[in-house]
Amino acid sequence: MNDSRSRQANALVEGLQREAGGKLTVFLGAAPGVGKTFSMLTRAQEQLRRGVDVAVGLVETHGRSDTAALLDGLPTIPLIEVDYRGHQLKEMDLDAVLARHPALVLVDELAHRNAPGSRHERRWQDVMELLDAGIDVWTTINIQHLESLNDVVMRITGVRVSETVPDVVFDRLHDIVLVDLPPRELIERLQQGKVYVPEQAAQALQAFFSPANLTALRELAMQEAADRVDNSLREARAARGEGNLPLRRRVLVAIDGSGQSEYLVRVARRIAERRDAPWSVVTVQSRRQDEDTRREIDAAFALARRLGGEAELLHGPGIADVLLDYAAHNAVSTLVLGRTRERPLARMFNQTLTQQLIQRGAHYEITIISTPQARARSRRFGLTLSRDSWGKDAATAVLTTAGACVAAWLGERWIGLSDLAMVFIVAVVLVAARTRMSAAVLAATLCFLAYNFFFIAPRFTFAISARQGVITVFLFLAAALVAGRLASRLRMQVVSLRAANRHANLRQSLARQLSAAVDNTQVAHAGRAALEQALDVPAWVRIAHDTSTSGSAAPGDTDLAAADWALRHGQPAGRFTDTLAGAGWWFLPLLDGEGRGVGVAGMQFGRQHPRLAPEQRQLAEAMADDIAQAVLRTRLVADLETAHLHNETERLRSALLSSVSHDLRSPLAAMIGSADSLSSYADAMDADDRRALLDTIVVEGERLDRYIQNLLDMTRLGHDGLKLSRDWIGVDELIGSAARRLQRYQPDVLLKLDIPHDLTPIWVHPALVEQAVFNVMENATKFSPSGVPVEVRARLHEGDLRIEVIDEGPGIPDAERARIFDMFYSVERGDRGRQGTGLGLTICQGMIGAHGGHVEALPGRDGRGTLVRMTLPLLQPQPESLHDDG
Repeated sequence: MNDSRSRQANALVEGLQREAGGKLTVFLGAAPGVGKTFSMLTRAQEQLRRGVDVAVGLVETHGRSDTAALLDGLPTIPLIEVDYRGHQLKEMDLDAVLARHPALVLVDELAHRNAPGSRHERRWQDVMELLDAGIDVWTTINIQHLESLNDVVMRITGVRVSETVPDVVFDRLHDIVLVDLPPRELIERLQQGKVYVPEQAAQALQAFFSPANLTALRELAMQEAADRVDNSLREARAARGEGNLPLRRRVLVAIDGSGQSEYLVRVARRIAERRDAPWSVVTVQSRRQDEDTRREIDAAFALARRLGGEAELLHGPGIADVLLDYAAHNAVSTLVLGRTRERPLARMFNQTLTQQLIQRGAHYEITIISTPQARARSRRFGLTLSRDSWGKDAATAVLTTAGACVAAWLGERWIGLSDLAMVFIVAVVLVAARTRMSAAVLAATLCFLAYNFFFIAPRFTFAISARQGVITVFLFLAAALVAGRLASRLRMQVVSLRAANRHANLRQSLARQLSAAVDNTQVAHAGRAALEQALDVPAWVRIAHDTSTSGSAAPGDTDLAAADWALRHGQPAGRFTDTLAGAGWWFLPLLDGEGRGVGVAGMQFGRQHPRLAPEQRQLAEAMADDIAQAVLRTRLVADLETAHLHNETERLRSALLSSVSHDLRSPLAAMIGSADSLSSYADAMDADDRRALLDTIVVEGERLDRYIQNLLDMTRLGHDGLKLSRDWIGVDELIGSAARRLQRYQPDVLLKLDIPHDLTPIWVHPALVEQAVFNVMENATKFSPSGVPVEVRARLHEGDLRIEVIDEGPGIPDAERARIFDMFYSVERGDRGRQGTGLGLTICQGMIGAHGGHVEALPGRDGRGTLVRMTLPLLQPQPESLHDDG
């Protein structure tokens, strides 16, 4: 039941994601001339009559009058002219469409290639931007322009279609309209000149528009439309909780750059699409790859990303081990790989890649695919060798063999070395450690022949005089081959480990720098420095919604346009991409967990980098993810700090409001009541009553003044601090003044003063220290039992003055003594008591602290009550300050 609900929720989420933005409707045909544009315009006229805001972005009529007639009445957005080699080319004005923002826009010929210099290389990219902007799009396409069918169409028609649309565009489909026409009727239209001009029509009939070709293309179009309808039905049933959908298992295609990589990618896309499964393309870098191989793998990875798949570069000495390990950790059900030339010896011992996967991959479906071109190429050139690199490795093998011969001759002549076979085995190991396995085999063969020719009797012939000599040289050959194989495998393991270790170290270094970054500026600087160190090119990082940028070089206006596009759309842009490819920088978006851009990172690759290696792309993308996570972390920290500050401000505001609403109202009410009584009944009162009311007004007014003074002192302590106007004052005078003020406000309070007469005067701000002592004494009287005096004593201790206020109240728990001086805690539980603003002890701590002293709360006598100790340093005035106020 829970699984059913989960699948239903997933289907609803996928449906909502697909519905986000504009809706894409594709008018699909099997070939040109079936009436896709005519059908699209006919339906657009119906939408216009219904009141829909329709606009024509671009429609190709190809000179057909009936099609052009359907444009009458439809609002048309003017095209822009692009100058290309002296020719004026007309293209859709993408910015004008975005500014006009119609509800529905018509964009013909989805697979069209835009004029050089346009924002996007292909028209389908324009359509994707319109959809992201929330504009519905109607467009047309023929089935042969679908990327994953490129090879199929090539086999059917013999024509390689160059303008293709990635299948990932069809994942945005809201609706698909199949525009169909029987092949014979289409051929009749072609012959009547309704599709092409007569010269083009004659050529098309001979090459493309044959009945067999059109029938096959028609079947492909119907199958594509049926697959899309089937997907929509399955998703709709899942959203309603109907049906039992199978688990989505991943399809994995492994490529090696041997000439069929893009073909394998397209096949894998079709397999994954039919199974409604995610898919990935990987290559295992277990040996050194030549330039042609790397270029082919890079192109295949780019194609996989355009088709909606994932691409990843793996490292490891054993291809089968790496593939099976990746499959086990990524829920792979199907392995797709190409049929390659197999070595007879490896096939004899069941050690080919195909045999290893079949033997060890019992849980996987293994699909092996090949093409005639790949088989022919593997027979001619081998799997991965290019002539240039092979020539260098062969030269190394020859020179090393010659060196081994010289070393063996010297060893035999001057040292008397008899076991010369070890010299040649060392030479084979050296070649294997520096080159590929095939070069090691060549070195082993040459060393075998040289050892036999120069050092086995009879010398200078390949004949061997003794049976033991035959066994010796062939054992030498076997040992050389085994040693070369082991050395070559060890070398590739070391290379793979070095690459993986370098990537790990770079990311670890980046993580350390990012962990120390406290704001977006530091994140941008750390990310830029790490990218420059990793890729050895100038880098630039900008954080969104912030002025934080960092870069050793600044991108130009064209480059910044690509950076903005990458940030808005969450996709790479600039160099090495299909979007604003004329830019000199390659930009990667910094994405959060939901695919929204939080920044952009750019790298400027010079002309010496004609392409981007897969390992460079993988490392840069991983580091961009790390930078994005650091940006999210700093934003979260900033948000938490803001929330904490807001919370603290709210607590202070609540405290002050509580003080105003409760503590200040009491003296105000008493003053207003007394004044009102005097105003109304003064003539009827005797002198004693009037005096009593006046005393009440004075006492409550002074009490109110004290509360307000506390609030003002709290504001000064929290913002501008206190300006000390120091002067000499006696300790007995200071404490006595505070005691008299308290007894004036609370006549019934009992105080016991213990102040030695020999205490010297102190150099302080008298009013502030008196206020601090008063606040502590007042707080003690609130909790002291009735009839029990509060003791105040002063002592000198180690050069400081200690003023202690002791009460015999309920006391304060040990864990809370330090917190009573916190303004928020004290407001709630500390010194609030029966009356007061709750800021007294906080103000006391601030005033004593301004003099360089401190306040602490300790247990009272015999564990009863509380002792509050104020410690003041005995400072002396500076000579120039004797007559100053500060």
